[in-house]
Amino acid sequence: MKTENLTSVREFIFLGFPGTWHFQTSLAVLFSVMYILTIAGNVSIIALVWIHPRLHTPMYFFLCNLSFLEIWYTTACVPKAIGVMLGTSQTISFTVCLLQLFFLLSMGSTECFLLAVMAYDRYLAICHPLRYSSLMKSTFCAQLALLSWLCGFLAISVLAALISRLSLCGPNIINHFLCDVDSCIALSCTDTSLVELATFIVSIIVIMVSCAITLISYIYIISTMLRIPSAQGWQKAFSTCSAHLTVVTIWYGSIIFLYVKPSAQNSLDLNKTINIFNTIVTPLLNPFIYTLRNKEDVKEALRRTMGHKLLTK
Repeated sequence: MKTENLTSVREFIFLGFPGTWHFQTSLAVLFSVMYILTIAGNVSIIALVWIHPRLHTPMYFFLCNLSFLEIWYTTACVPKAIGVMLGTSQTISFTVCLLQLFFLLSMGSTECFLLAVMAYDRYLAICHPLRYSSLMKSTFCAQLALLSWLCGFLAISVLAALISRLSLCGPNIINHFLCDVDSCIALSCTDTSLVELATFIVSIIVIMVSCAITLISYIYIISTMLRIPSAQGWQKAFSTCSAHLTVVTIWYGSIIFLYVKPSAQNSLDLNKTINIFNTIVTPLLNPFIYTLRNKEDVKEALRRTMGHKLLTK
């Protein structure tokens, strides 16, 4: 009887972040600057790799995939978050909310698989250097990248379908700057145990499987590095994977906290803080981490690009 009298909510209001108007404006400006830097950094990596044949290697091919993903990952939430903080776009329909949730989770899952593929690539480069070029051919690299994207989106499809069937009966307030699973669960007036279980299972499959592949790859990498006799050889091997290891540590640290849990009992305010790091800070840091750790290749590409521009002038 109660279920029949409930009215389904079709539009939601984001609360964003608590604070004064000046604080909200300052935060919106900060988010805008970080968003512009994220887009510029990731587009620059793609452009450099595209222009310079020297960077046409499996490592930079996968890095381009990661940069392309980060551009859309951060675009799916940051512009809306800025509108929420400025008070110009605080509402969102259920359909758009579901689409945002689907794309964020799908691209997050894809990033997990891409990082695992990149770890496997580094494993082959360091542990099997003589066979590396024959193993990591362009066709195989393209297949690995495509498989990462397909698995990332397919893994979230079932979860998104279950969330779309939830009855959200109010209140229509979301204590967040984006749509996530915990917010939908908190607003649901029907049993959410199946959605929570599905979220936990998908998280285990996506995060733990990709994390296990990455971890096993690095166990072999470290064991191989320890057998390198010269300090120069060890340093060269370390430089090829240190950037990826840094990104992996940052990424998995945040998403394991957010998604690998049996229920949605974590504080929404705490989840909101972690989501800032996950959706805004990490996409900003990735291009800088990779270019700093692989600075010689990037410096040479930039030098050639700038030299070409000066000559054309």
